[in-house]
Amino acid sequence: MKPNILWICTDQQRFDSLGCYGNEFVKTPHIDRLAERGVLFENCYSQSTVCTPSRASFLTGRYPRTNRCRQNGQAISNDEVLVTKLLADAGYKCGLSGKLHISPCHPSVAPEEEARIDDGYSQFHWSHHPQPDWPTNEYTQWLQEKGKEFKPQSLETCSYVQYGPEVEDHQTTWCAEKAIQFMEANKNADKPWLFSVNFFDPHHPFNPPKQYLQRYLDRLQELPLPNYTKNELDHKPIYQQVDHEGAYGMKGHLAYSEMNEHDHRMLRAAYWAMIDLIDDQVGRMIAALEETGQIDNTMIIFMSDHGELLGDHGIYLKGPHFYEGSVKVPFIVSWPAKIREGQKIDHLIELVDLAPTLLEAASEPIYEGMKGQSLWPVLVKEDLAYSYRNDVYCEYYNVNLKDKKNITHATMVRNEDYKLVLYHGDKTGELYHLKDDPNEVENIWDHSAYQTIKMTLFQRLCDRMAETADPLPLRQSPW
Repeated sequence: MKPNILWICTDQQRFDSLGCYGNEFVKTPHIDRLAERGVLFENCYSQSTVCTPSRASFLTGRYPRTNRCRQNGQAISNDEVLVTKLLADAGYKCGLSGKLHISPCHPSVAPEEEARIDDGYSQFHWSHHPQPDWPTNEYTQWLQEKGKEFKPQSLETCSYVQYGPEVEDHQTTWCAEKAIQFMEANKNADKPWLFSVNFFDPHHPFNPPKQYLQRYLDRLQELPLPNYTKNELDHKPIYQQVDHEGAYGMKGHLAYSEMNEHDHRMLRAAYWAMIDLIDDQVGRMIAALEETGQIDNTMIIFMSDHGELLGDHGIYLKGPHFYEGSVKVPFIVSWPAKIREGQKIDHLIELVDLAPTLLEAASEPIYEGMKGQSLWPVLVKEDLAYSYRNDVYCEYYNVNLKDKKNITHATMVRNEDYKLVLYHGDKTGELYHLKDDPNEVENIWDHSAYQTIKMTLFQRLCDRMAETADPLPLRQSPW
């Protein structure tokens, strides 16, 4: 029997922001329970550090340079095939709440809502973000029906953090409610279902409900400061030095250089509080599955599209930066009736592997255009013959976009011991010895002792770029 699939994807969530990943401050019992009753991947990497190319990648099982959706503000091509479309064609009823973001989502280009290809979603409850920028934003409509509006409140103690709506009025809550309604409506359906719960949080702005933030304010001084060593950016690419003065190259915008320790702790508190709210809503959805008798035949996935620097290395948010906090994400799969319980896998995997995994879980053939490799064999049993990846690969296009004459692209390859980042067309790059320097402080790009290793990684980076070439159209004959 094909499983139902509850696919929970947060936005901009670091791997180390859950209790099951070692965070001692957050309150995430429901997600931690998923890990206890499933498989937790300790080293899962996104294929881009920003939303659109990452999402297009894991939805198609194809890398950004393969599916041609390489940057935010770019529309996925109509001929790309999403895993949700394949599952819908196989009999699944597919629904979504929250964001999708594989097409431009700026009101200047999308005045009504995000443009869609044939994505397989028959129910599409769209809310790209909670701000009322579109009349079709269903979250906005939901608030209006309640006689309310989205209006975060400023904090006197920190200009970088706000109080967001109360729990019952929060977009995170709305996303979960739509999922619960869908699951309840389909509890007796004769077809399997897939529902994508695409929370906007913990994406900035940092605005959790007041009561969630208060949990951290009571112990604010206990919270750790970002992973940043003074002057470490002096020997790193100029793009990081620019973003140190303001995220996205916007001077003064969440600028680490202008913050004090109180600000850093407040931002961390707000970020973690947003994740605590997500966990509570995950708990509501799991309870709904139990109450409707669907828990035993539902595979639950918890993941994020990419991470958040959160002040590490002197930078907030994201960009052409391939530090662990930015490229490494949580990834948990739970289905006790079929999948192994309480397993942690430390091998390297990529989000591009998810689409073929879903197809194999549903007993469907893997689409020939996909470049990911299915994880299903190791989810259901310990497969000693399974060939894990030796490295992971990530891309970022149009670095320094504001300077039209000096645009470059960046790619990363990371194996168990080292990480190499290349800025194409530039003479700068990064190389980190992850065993000796897990915090990625010392850039050894120019160190003479590591030039052989650097060249080996250069070759592997070239190999990965060649391997991502589109397999379509398929070869039909010898000539």
